[in-house]
Amino acid sequence: MSYNHIQKSTVILITHDGMGKADTDLQHKLVSKYLEMLVENDLLPGAICFYTEGVKLVCEGSPVLEQLRKLDAKNVPLIVCQTCLNHFGLTDKVQVGIVGGMGDIIEAQWRADKVITL
Repeated sequence: MSYNHIQKSTVILITHDGMGKADTDLQHKLVSKYLEMLVENDLLPGAICFYTEGVKLVCEGSPVLEQLRKLDAKNVPLIVCQTCLNHFGLTDKVQVGIVGGMGDIIEAQWRADKVITL
């Protein structure tokens, strides 16, 4: 599968510590594969926003840091909710992304033609 598309008008919202509703291992495998395929196929969104439990994926110990670093290196903005980081006590554990506020997430959503929630 090779798409070679850059979807600057698409924003992905990651709101869980993984993808879907299943046991943690399966959620992590699914989000890992999803992000890996975005990188491999150059399906680059305009931004990926992390909030609620999704912020755990950008922090120390996350199973998807490698994929997120690759997306970051391809200039995909990774916007992380500071309120959520504070809530979970993870502010000093962030490994990748831009810590921002809800205003940054709203701006990314409003600029997008399409928003995908995982």
